[in-house]
Amino acid sequence: MCADQIPQPQTTRRRAIGIFLGGGLLASLASFLYPVLRFLVPPPVVDLGGDEVIAAKIGDLKPNSGEIFRFGSRPGLLILQSDGAYRALSATCTHLGCTVQYRPDLREIWCPCHNGIYNLNGGNVSGPPPRPLDVFDVHLRGDEIVVSRKREA
Repeated sequence: MCADQIPQPQTTRRRAIGIFLGGGLLASLASFLYPVLRFLVPPPVVDLGGDEVIAAKIGDLKPNSGEIFRFGSRPGLLILQSDGAYRALSATCTHLGCTVQYRPDLREIWCPCHNGIYNLNGGNVSGPPPRPLDVFDVHLRGDEIVVSRKREA
């Protein structure tokens, strides 16, 4: 037998099917693992932008209600409690970055993505959130409600 006459390996149907099944299995495994990894490793904390913003005007909120406002490039949550005190927190869930909502019936802050619950001080009560919400300072300036970042002591 000459070197020219050595039979070349051919791609058989069995080998092609094996390649397709192996690739499909690998793609399925990756599609299952990616969401699990995203769930276990929360996104990094992002800078919220400016230091101060006018969140609302006095009278815009009813007692025991909340309102979303923009704090730089991220949402903030302003709450008027039943006793007339204002609370301001970051409205970005610390788990996967969903926007949280104030639940007046439960007097809690709720993340609809994975049912995370925070108290009015921003502390994570239940669910997957790994850390509390950022809490902001609230000041009244004339008829404006001004929200600013807490100053480091």
